[in-house]
Amino acid sequence: MQLFSYVFQHNIIADYSYICTVESKDKEIKRIAFPAIITNISVPLMSMADVAVVGHIGAASYIGAVAIGASVFNMIYWLLNFLRIGSSGMTAQAFGRNDRTEIRAIFYRGFTLALGLSLVILLFNRPIGRAMIDFMDPDAATRTLAEAYFTVAVWGAPAVLVTYVLSGWLLGMQNSRAIMLVSIIINVINICLSVTFVFALGWEIKGVAAATAVSQWLGAFALAGYIAKKYRVAFPGRALIFRLAEFKKLISVNADIFLRTLCLVLVTVWFTRSGARQGVDILSANALLMQLFTFFSYFIDGFAFAGEALAGKYYGASSRADLSHLVKSLFKWGIALSLVFMAAYFFAGNALLSLLTDNRPIIDICDKYIGWAAVIPVAGVTAFVFDGVFVGMMQTRAMLVSIAFAAVVFFAVYFIFDSRLGNHALWLAFVLYLATRGVVELLLYSNKLRHLTWTK
Repeated sequence: MQLFSYVFQHNIIADYSYICTVESKDKEIKRIAFPAIITNISVPLMSMADVAVVGHIGAASYIGAVAIGASVFNMIYWLLNFLRIGSSGMTAQAFGRNDRTEIRAIFYRGFTLALGLSLVILLFNRPIGRAMIDFMDPDAATRTLAEAYFTVAVWGAPAVLVTYVLSGWLLGMQNSRAIMLVSIIINVINICLSVTFVFALGWEIKGVAAATAVSQWLGAFALAGYIAKKYRVAFPGRALIFRLAEFKKLISVNADIFLRTLCLVLVTVWFTRSGARQGVDILSANALLMQLFTFFSYFIDGFAFAGEALAGKYYGASSRADLSHLVKSLFKWGIALSLVFMAAYFFAGNALLSLLTDNRPIIDICDKYIGWAAVIPVAGVTAFVFDGVFVGMMQTRAMLVSIAFAAVVFFAVYFIFDSRLGNHALWLAFVLYLATRGVVELLLYSNKLRHLTWTK
């Protein structure tokens, strides 16, 4: 819009400096976003490979056990993802300020926190595993296999948490390519080890768990080795790492992100629970339609990661102009992507769902609700963009406020319309939940810009 105003107000073709700025931002965004998209797409391959391997062992309980085990770890790692988010935003800001000392301190602070949380998980792994598997309530055969999977795979937890810190730190350093390469390597190694451990060595489900843990450790070592070679992160001294004020800030940021994740989990779990209350057919249809949302998120999250890295850099450098241009460029990419996905889901949603299942009755049920899944990309694009920008700016309290407000909207709409609209009420609530997050974040972002003093 600003470009067109130049054309009409000044009767010139374009403002050259503006175009160059936008093109520069686009290049920076693509440099970070595209490797992040590839990384996002490759991550589910690990669990898919595990399911594919155990699917050829024999009993269906093996598949159920891996599904339950993966769900348990996903829940744990999801709640602890603040390690990556905090490292990313803080490092990006220090990078923007060119504060090399703080960049090193953030690295070792995050590393220390990851090791501490890993120790807690390993020390209490049995009660944690038992409680979460009890919550899933599987049958006896599946429970035994799921417990066997958990007791082996849990030894990969320290590697995962350390990888969160290393990945966040690299993203803050504007480097997503290394994360992509290591993610691909981890998945290839995991597939090879799973086949070897299960079929060659006969370890069955423990072989799948061992392959996952070993590949996670190899990935952590690969990232650590890459960072050691490229960045040579010198130890800044214990006094700086354990500075009380910085640790308080780290804990405050992580608490905000943790509570935000709890709100996210609450909405997600309620969505699944509400579908289940309407019967297995509706549950299955909702699960299939949510795969369309998940697939979109793999792509738009790449631009959110670019927002983390670049917004943090510009915010740290106190450059209002660069940050504003970045947000405009992110929205340009986000809106274009959301419109492409919306059109694809409207006109080819049925064909896409047919790739996931050949159950025609379920696909027919999906047809009744496909419009909601198609609207989700447009409804959620603002939230995705600002989630990335806010992580970079370390506005974690604003992220918590926006999702808490959105969660209230979700439950209010659901309970008001559930009896009249049924499953449509659930989808309406979810779409409004995404849209509300974006609107609140946009308002908070605008307010933040007005009350900040910028040097550039």
